[in-house]
Amino acid sequence: MRLLPSSVEGKRAELHAQADFAAANGDGVVTHPITAAMVARANAEEGQHRLLPPPGGKGVASIITENVFNQMLKHRNEGSCPGKNFYNYNAFIAAAQAFNGFGTTGDATAQKRELAAFFAQTSHETTGGWATAPDGPYAWGYCFLRENGGGDYCNSQQGPCASGKQYYGRGPIQLSWNYNYIAAGKAIGFDGLNDPDIVARDNTISFKTAIWFWMTAQSPKPSCHDVITGRWNPSGSDSAAGRVAGYGMTTNIINGGLECGKGFNAKVEDRIGFYKRYCDILGVSYGSNLDCYNQRPYGLALSVSTTEEEAQIIKTVV
Repeated sequence: MRLLPSSVEGKRAELHAQADFAAANGDGVVTHPITAAMVARANAEEGQHRLLPPPGGKGVASIITENVFNQMLKHRNEGSCPGKNFYNYNAFIAAAQAFNGFGTTGDATAQKRELAAFFAQTSHETTGGWATAPDGPYAWGYCFLRENGGGDYCNSQQGPCASGKQYYGRGPIQLSWNYNYIAAGKAIGFDGLNDPDIVARDNTISFKTAIWFWMTAQSPKPSCHDVITGRWNPSGSDSAAGRVAGYGMTTNIINGGLECGKGFNAKVEDRIGFYKRYCDILGVSYGSNLDCYNQRPYGLALSVSTTEEEAQIIKTVV
């Protein structure tokens, strides 16, 4: 598939040439529209997560300490980053504690890999890095907060839109489109229809939207959480499509329609670069199957944080 000139590489090139980060990362999360049934199931699953204590009485904070958080997201508060001073450690921990299965499932290796994978994928979505950036391109995650120049992102066929509200990308996962704001709001507890901008004002809610997306299966897609913690068993159709467990499968879940099954892709490599850096910081091996080059993406998809023009192209070619 031909990528539009507004793809993430083009935007990054413009951003770094201007040296003041004037353009935002327009890369996006690809997902099927989340239905009311999915929301109900997610709420039930979240309730189950809340009832399960973290293994051994340890939580995410025992792995992602404040020092580790600051090391991973070293340049997030640079003056050139539009999201400076928004993403902080306490907000992340508060959000993580709302999903007890997050970062606490399985053994120490599984827990560390999940946290490395989560931060890698969200860092790619919000990156301000470039090839010759200080400390390398993978030290610049969480630079962006709002999608620059985002539009209304209203799909009235999938849900209502409030007058005057815009549902462009915000937060670590760059949540976009009206139906995703509504679903996330119902699951987490905010008015996504009438106040989508709360995702860019309340840093705990912002982190919660990213973790909620990470933890929520969107049939036929599994959740990123189940894949990276080894709880997902590929179906026959998954196996036939080359979908295998590993970090690469989380990329397929998030943005497979644009990035997977097409051979080498710079975006996929960027996601892998973040993942390897964070695994190294946490002292855990990478595991296998880091890319999705030979994985077919799931069928028809709408991007939750690409442009509306890109979404129309996805609908015609996926």
